[in-house]
Amino acid sequence: MFKRLTAIFIFCFPAVFCAAQQVRPAKSSEIYREIKTLKHLPKVLYLAAHPDDENTGLLSWLINDQNVETAYLSLTRGDGGQNLLGTEQGAALGLIRTHELLEARRLDGAQQFFTRAIDFGFSKNTNDTFKQWDADSITADVVWVIRKFRPDVIICRFPPTAAAGHGQHAASAVVAEKAFKAAADKNMFPNQLKYVSVWQPKRLLWNTFRFGSVNTTAENQLKATVGQYDAQLGMGYGELAGLSRSLHKSQGAGTQSVAGVRSDYFTNVLGEPAKKTLFDGLSLNWSDKGIGDIDELIDIILLSFNYNQPDKSLHGLLMLRKRIAELQDAALRKDKLAAIDNIILSSVGFMGEVVTNQPEAIAGNSYNFRLNLISRSATPVTIENVNWLNQTDNLNRKLANDSLITIERKIQIPADAAITEPYWLAKPAKDAATFSVANDTLIGLPEMQSPVNVRLSLKIESEKFEIKLPLSYKKLDPVKGDVVEALRIIPALDLSFSEPVYFAKEKEALNVSLRLRANKNINYGKVSFKIGNQVVKTFQGINLAENTINTMNFLLPVEDLAKIKTSQNKLEAVFSSESNEYSKGQVLIQYPHLPTLQYFVPATTWLIKGDVKVLAKKVGYIEGAGDLIPEFLRQAGLQVDVLTEADILNSAKLASYDAVVTGVRVINTEKRIKNWQTALRGYVENGGTIVMQYNTTQDMALQDFGVYPFSISGKRVTEENAEVKFLKPEHKLLNYPNKITAEDFKGWVQERGAYFPDKWDAKYEPLFEMHDTDEEPLQGSTLYAKYGKGNFIYTPLAFFRQLPAGNVGAARLFFNFLSVGK
Repeated sequence: MFKRLTAIFIFCFPAVFCAAQQVRPAKSSEIYREIKTLKHLPKVLYLAAHPDDENTGLLSWLINDQNVETAYLSLTRGDGGQNLLGTEQGAALGLIRTHELLEARRLDGAQQFFTRAIDFGFSKNTNDTFKQWDADSITADVVWVIRKFRPDVIICRFPPTAAAGHGQHAASAVVAEKAFKAAADKNMFPNQLKYVSVWQPKRLLWNTFRFGSVNTTAENQLKATVGQYDAQLGMGYGELAGLSRSLHKSQGAGTQSVAGVRSDYFTNVLGEPAKKTLFDGLSLNWSDKGIGDIDELIDIILLSFNYNQPDKSLHGLLMLRKRIAELQDAALRKDKLAAIDNIILSSVGFMGEVVTNQPEAIAGNSYNFRLNLISRSATPVTIENVNWLNQTDNLNRKLANDSLITIERKIQIPADAAITEPYWLAKPAKDAATFSVANDTLIGLPEMQSPVNVRLSLKIESEKFEIKLPLSYKKLDPVKGDVVEALRIIPALDLSFSEPVYFAKEKEALNVSLRLRANKNINYGKVSFKIGNQVVKTFQGINLAENTINTMNFLLPVEDLAKIKTSQNKLEAVFSSESNEYSKGQVLIQYPHLPTLQYFVPATTWLIKGDVKVLAKKVGYIEGAGDLIPEFLRQAGLQVDVLTEADILNSAKLASYDAVVTGVRVINTEKRIKNWQTALRGYVENGGTIVMQYNTTQDMALQDFGVYPFSISGKRVTEENAEVKFLKPEHKLLNYPNKITAEDFKGWVQERGAYFPDKWDAKYEPLFEMHDTDEEPLQGSTLYAKYGKGNFIYTPLAFFRQLPAGNVGAARLFFNFLSVGK
């Protein structure tokens, strides 16, 4: 831990986020709030396990009413959940949820931090969780954030008990207690002390709750009244909280904006108990620390603050800046100087950006950029010099009040500039539950600050300021207007397989397809296909023209495929040209509520060999919350059609399909399915097969969605290697066309399944029994019923995770489901 410490750990402040592509002034009401926050010294760190675990109502109140710096530390990025927006899973989903959290924080004003912990899915207790998570590693990350952010009060969302409702929830409380004690101990994680000092928060609290029928609050607990109306916001803090929480769109976490006051409750865990307020016994302001003149300066600025002309406070703010610069406490001085610099830049109405008209750039190439600068203040802002990455211009130019200046310059991207990707995804994960971070000082940050910046030196009166403006891409969107995003650095070539899985048949050559995107001319390149360290085949003499996307087919001969002895294989493609090697493919995530997100994945696909049979030829698919099963089935040689409402209601067309598969959570996301139920039952009755994947108990479009009654529950099997007992080994679904054995349940990822039925009509046949350690056996993982001439299968087994992961056993079982009517 903390062996590679080279970068500076930079914290963001609400007015200017690290990821912001422009420096823009805050609204005057926000400037006023930030000045008040300068006066209030306590800090609060809220801590839980996942995105959307945070109490946004409390965060909004702490920031806007109590005017204290507040941050949310989420142990994970939500990688293990489900996605209501699209097909992204795992790390890609975590990237989406990271930015949803950042959008929420921009709205409520809190800061945001993370550890390296990976959300591996639902766990039932802390024992289960810490089988995956390394408690010491995560504790070290939390200690690092505590020592950097230096909170006086830490608040947990959950207790370390079963009342937390989720093993990772409870684990967050366990880690919080360990970190609370360790942060002040110089013998704990001593390598951190090269960059930070030990820090002891005053207290650790549990923010008790009432979730459904679970009520952990009590009137003898510490109580805070929150949710008050704020005229500067035009809403109450509960209303703001609803807007903030509703930005967790991938989770379908839309929340009502509730007006009116309410009570939040707290119980002491560690440290000095609080009797009246969260901040008992703390220095609330500068006077409490014996520095009353700073309070006096702030009070004068607040008293005379002009919402229409915030620059009238500039002289007082500059005096305050000089005084803060004299503080002896280095950490406090650095913290408050960064805050007041943001306030001053906002007060003069400063805006700066460095933009180009293309979204991507290659290291070493040069591009045309525009530096746009403006200030709106009677007090002039002087641009002393501009550092353009590779040279510095001494300008000594004053910005006239409210007059935009533009300086055009060709800028060369440094040849060693790294590609743009999330820092926690740049290296393979340490294990299934921990990200690997190349530079440990990045730990805690929601994302890395842009490494390519134009640096400005400004002077306002006699005070000097240094500003970094990231290189950015700016476009005019016909719907959104101006859109400014990070300039994305890309490699000279990226490649990916066209399909996520390929099926190799005995004694047949296999045609695989690669997508090669060339961002410069490449001559005499070669592609090697590998499984582990074994090279399957190499193809040479490949020429690619600049700015082209090429789809190329490569035939892997029978004799080369014969060398592969295992049934489930990860096939890798590596492209070589001159001394350069490329083995990653670009992935873009684009949703209306987020900036364009870029990451890179290894150019790999799953190669499946062996005895895998499917008799179904034509499958209809009804979309749910989004999964990759249609692509998997198509690569297996099946015709897969995504069904429209007209298709479903057309009995003749529906009858042409050997099977119909419903996407995950279709009952929760597709409200029209209640209108299709008669047609779907008729399809089964007349000889069709329906395979329905899992649904949840939340927001169901209908309750009666089987051919016979059954009800689903929250029961699940989270241990992906849980033993599976075959209840009917002779059943056709377990023997035709593939013989299913215990071997087919090996190598599953994340879980067996979730939301198992707990009650069902006697006409259903359960096929399996399974359970997590020390829990009761569950038989609802797959239910089969004959209905008329056809077949209905309800299976909450996690096929939507297993099939894209190339799991052969899961594929064999799923193919049996599709083939049962043949």
